[in-house]
Amino acid sequence: MILGRTFIVKSIALCLTALFLFHPVDAQQNEELKEIQQQIKQKQEQIEKQLARAKQLQAQLKAAELNISRTAKELDKTRQELTSNRQQQSELTEEQERLLADVKNQQQALSSQFRSMYMSGDYDFAKMLFNLEDASKLERTFSYYQYLSKARKEQIDQFRALVAQFKQVSESLTQKQQELTVLEKTQQQQSTQLVQQQGLRKSTLQQIEQQIDSEAAQIEQLQINEQALLKAIEEAQQEAQQRPVNLTGLASLRGALLLPTQGRIRKMFGRIRQGQIRWKGVLFNGNTGAPVRAVHDGKILYADWLRGFGLMTVIDHGDGYMTLYGHNQALLKNVGDDVQSGETIALVGQSGGQSSPNLYFEIRHKGKPIDPAKWLKL
Repeated sequence: MILGRTFIVKSIALCLTALFLFHPVDAQQNEELKEIQQQIKQKQEQIEKQLARAKQLQAQLKAAELNISRTAKELDKTRQELTSNRQQQSELTEEQERLLADVKNQQQALSSQFRSMYMSGDYDFAKMLFNLEDASKLERTFSYYQYLSKARKEQIDQFRALVAQFKQVSESLTQKQQELTVLEKTQQQQSTQLVQQQGLRKSTLQQIEQQIDSEAAQIEQLQINEQALLKAIEEAQQEAQQRPVNLTGLASLRGALLLPTQGRIRKMFGRIRQGQIRWKGVLFNGNTGAPVRAVHDGKILYADWLRGFGLMTVIDHGDGYMTLYGHNQALLKNVGDDVQSGETIALVGQSGGQSSPNLYFEIRHKGKPIDPAKWLKL
């Protein structure tokens, strides 16, 4: 059982009471004892009020960060569609230019053929038949003109097909240009909405910091967050037992796991964080919206907002191994999804009350945190 703020405060009060019980005290000392106990009680009540208000603000923070997550996912999707649209436009433009060149070449070939026929007087097939002096040449001439007529018809059909294809490509290009205009407008609206949501989140975060201004309250917050994480993992594991998986774990991959994201790693595992609370993972400083990748094959065990950790994804790798990815801007996978090594599962963010974008990363084996720096391929 982790020592909480209430337990610490009460322990101090009991120690002081025991001290005065085993040592005779006069009236003045008794008054001092009462005054100290009253101060402790007032401090305890103050911290409880702070935490109660902070709990309300945490709910507001959760709502703000979930809104940011939805908008960020929509914005990321729009960016991908924009990239695809521009690529399609580029391909259509190249095809349009190629078809235009083919149309011009066919046009010139037909023009040249008609001009030659006209200049040689071959434009009147009936006249040529009547002017033939040698009847033996009739069949040969007739076959020749049939061949020319067929070839000319094929060229004309090809020309018409090219013109139709050119028209279709041009219409597709116009449609893509119109779609691009809509996508760019959507992107602008989503970006504006994201900025507004981030402003609301910042305001809420400042209020939380004002409420949690004492070390005792900060320690209590961290303990509450840790308990929430353990509870979430336990519940997720119970649900996962109904979905048996065939995963081999990470035991053979020590020192060879992929980095979950790009950025400078802060090796804080095991160091004091606050009071007696130690870091159980590492932080990667990164850029907002950068991809967060699965370090190895697995199945999504948990994907939701969690107090203190923000938008978090937990991947089950089998054999008691799991990896945790926190402080994300958006989650791209759902519980039960299979993921491959290196697959993007989230976007780097600063959810959970972070002041700058980063990825919080943990590795656990049978519930016990282990040092990620010894497992990642740094």
